[in-house]
Amino acid sequence: MAIVREFVFFGGKGGVGKTTVSCAYALKCARAGLDTLVVSTDPAHSTADVFDQEFGDEPRPVEGHDGLSAMEIDPDEEVSEHLMETKRALADQVSPAMVNEIDKQIELAHQTPGAYEAALFDRFIGVMRDSDHDRVVFDTAPTGGALRLLSLPEFLDDWIARLIDKRTESIDLYERAAIGGREARRRIDDDPIIERLCERKEMFEFAGHALRERATFFLVMNPDELSLRETDRALDDLDEYGLSVGGLLINRLTPDPDDGEDGRGARYLRERCANERERVATVREEFAPPVRGTIETRVAEIKGDLLAEVAAELDIEVATEPTP
Repeated sequence: MAIVREFVFFGGKGGVGKTTVSCAYALKCARAGLDTLVVSTDPAHSTADVFDQEFGDEPRPVEGHDGLSAMEIDPDEEVSEHLMETKRALADQVSPAMVNEIDKQIELAHQTPGAYEAALFDRFIGVMRDSDHDRVVFDTAPTGGALRLLSLPEFLDDWIARLIDKRTESIDLYERAAIGGREARRRIDDDPIIERLCERKEMFEFAGHALRERATFFLVMNPDELSLRETDRALDDLDEYGLSVGGLLINRLTPDPDDGEDGRGARYLRERCANERERVATVREEFAPPVRGTIETRVAEIKGDLLAEVAAELDIEVATEPTP
């Protein structure tokens, strides 16, 4: 059984059942006595459908389940807030004449795909930093693009060092012009731009430590070729950044027909099941992380007692692995 850390991420391509599996695991943790928070970034608000309850941007107790809370992060709102925060931070540092031009440049920058990932990444890290829960379960994992932000601290080190050097040079010139040396030195100590960069650097350093030392990743997949290829790419992304993969979960397996059935539908199901079992065998043989659960398709929506059934099918421990 997989031993996990404080933060648990369930990743995978869209539509494989990440929300169902993450909610089932969160329920399993809560029933084992852990104060658990499940966090969704699904714009369709599937967590609300699973628990038949509306959630918002702040944790809210899940009715009928002691020790379980949920929150739903709206990706579009996060991008908008990220945009406004960036504008506010820069507007304080430039002349009014430059504000409109900076606003235009920031608007353009936030229309790129990377801005969406960066905004959600910031929110992930904010939840991890502020959490006082025993276990936090995320129903999606940062994408490869967002994970590239983990490499920023080393670049920011050099960048900030060069900025300080340039700033020091300008202050030396300022002093030579006999314009208050002491005042100029205070300005470098309190330089808001350097302070902002240092804050971002510290945030990325926290993210790197938390994701590498305090988090476990699981990938949810379906028994089809597209899902296998996507999972293989995701494993490469996670491995590139030294992130711990606890295992794979294969969702939506077709149930076998009864032995006595021999109609057209039964023959179709047997062929489909054979194809799926072959792909499961491929995953077990060729993928490094172990399979931690195979979950059959249910006829009804997964909620209530069915959610508890799925939770029982997850071969994932609830006890927290000690943090290094």
